[in-house]
Amino acid sequence: MAGGKGVGSTLGIAGFPNGETFRIGSPEPTVYVARIFLRQHINLDKEHFEDLPDDANQVRERVSTSRITLSAGKFSVGDFFDDNNVSHDPRVDFMNWALMSNGAYDYAAITRGYTYGLIAELVKPGWALRFGTTLEPTYANGPELDWHYTHTNSENIEFERRYAIHDHKGVIRLLGYYNVNKAPRYRDVINNKLNGTDTSMDVVFGKAYGNKKPGLGLNAEQELNSSVSAFLRLGWNNGKTATWAFTEIDNSISGGLRIYGQGWKRPSDNIGVALLSNGISKDHRDFLAAGGYGFILGDGKLPNYGRENSAEVFYQTKLFYNLWLTLDYQLVDHPGYNKDRGPVHLFAGRVHIEF
Repeated sequence: MAGGKGVGSTLGIAGFPNGETFRIGSPEPTVYVARIFLRQHINLDKEHFEDLPDDANQVRERVSTSRITLSAGKFSVGDFFDDNNVSHDPRVDFMNWALMSNGAYDYAAITRGYTYGLIAELVKPGWALRFGTTLEPTYANGPELDWHYTHTNSENIEFERRYAIHDHKGVIRLLGYYNVNKAPRYRDVINNKLNGTDTSMDVVFGKAYGNKKPGLGLNAEQELNSSVSAFLRLGWNNGKTATWAFTEIDNSISGGLRIYGQGWKRPSDNIGVALLSNGISKDHRDFLAAGGYGFILGDGKLPNYGRENSAEVFYQTKLFYNLWLTLDYQLVDHPGYNKDRGPVHLFAGRVHIEF
């Protein structure tokens, strides 16, 4: 169940500051099905097992350390890809859209963040390889999925390597994705306006299937000591085809630290500090400068392009055994890649309850 609207109707900032807010929202709480899927483990090693603890999207179970896992149904692509234990869940850590996920990862989803698909994972003791095929929305960040799978789909592949440096755990993930959908090409839209074929500058409601968007991502996390962990993300997509699902970012770099409270005798508390820089391609910049509007950005012009740079810091404290309070501050410079705008200061409070 969710309700409410984001600051500015969730418009004007590519790396939006609240990962729990949808672009299309209603103040009234709405009940909906977020996830419903089947999962099957195929054990490859009948001598070595591990226990998976009860967690979000996971029931407690004992599985082989070498296995194939198949998941099919409705879920968020972020449940499986671009995971990060330091920065991934806006309910308990960083809140910014481009810190909960790789900002340039235009992963398939409706506006609430979910899709239908199939995920296959090969899990080994030190590494994992996963592949996913999912449905795309009918229009950019729209509320419905396009079931014409042979014409539009998203293919995702990720390799994950787990390791330790002096007993401090680390993970590196390499991501690739390839989307096919109705998203128009920015250059085609600009040319259509210049030659008078179509002056609408529309990239939200595509007219024809077949446009493609490839993208890459690097995601790393490293435990530095018993109370400090770090993360780094790099993201890129070709920026020629319009953003179709996540947010208007074509390249992104982010990194930060989580400092846990053992040092001040509050082990359940933690501090997060992160820096983020987002950019867009030349075609995307030219589209916005020519008066184009995406589903998040558009000032009618863009004479002074600049990277959208953000910083986020939060303190999370555990008040009771199942209740946490977080105070959060974000600074956004050049919101919407416009040097004539900002900086913007955003303050937030978050209450998290677990049952």
